[in-house]
Amino acid sequence: MDPRHLFLDPRLVGGCAYCGRKPNTRDHVPSKALLDDPMPDNLPVVPACKRCNQKFSLDEEYVACLLECVLCGSVNTEELQREKVKKTLSKKPGLASMLYDSRRTTADGPTVWVPDEDRVRNVVLKLGRGHAAYELSSPQLDEPIEARWKPLVCMSLAELHEFERAGAGEPRGWPEIGNRAFLRACGAEPHTDPSSPWVQVQESRYRYSIDQFRGVVVRMVLAEYLACEVEWE
Repeated sequence: MDPRHLFLDPRLVGGCAYCGRKPNTRDHVPSKALLDDPMPDNLPVVPACKRCNQKFSLDEEYVACLLECVLCGSVNTEELQREKVKKTLSKKPGLASMLYDSRRTTADGPTVWVPDEDRVRNVVLKLGRGHAAYELSSPQLDEPIEARWKPLVCMSLAELHEFERAGAGEPRGWPEIGNRAFLRACGAEPHTDPSSPWVQVQESRYRYSIDQFRGVVVRMVLAEYLACEVEWE
């Protein structure tokens, strides 16, 4: 029996995790574009309408390729490490050209990358909504108070400590009985360390956390490089 569905709150089944419409498909959170093969057995899945399931695909592909190019310092497929990204850029020269044009060389030599902020925000917000729906059985369909992202290497020590702490140690009640956050509090899920606030989906590729101390805060780390945070009241 699949433990992912044993305690699924019926409220979640009623609507798409991203827009609230009637779901007619399911979506992986995170997208497989952000992960490597073989895929984790416990990859979170949420109900979604076909429109939402499809409309984020190109942005997720863009972010996955952008991260790999930034980490490798190149758009040249021969210098990239992720096979999935190599294949994508080989098949889509337009995307490769777009990423190449986002590179900027500063006066003192270092190369920086200027991402399409709208596309990155679309992906970060989509991931945040997906995790909130999956963990809490309570989709966050309103606009968040804030959606932000920043490379871990660009954070101050104080920022990094606060982000990695992910709300651990603050007083809080237990999550609602019947959702996955409650099961994690009981140490039930196999792909999370009960002593850590982080759920490791795939090592070095993707992890996330849910904090309900003041509203709902979803934190994600992509490729152990990009720290993301979405906050709702």
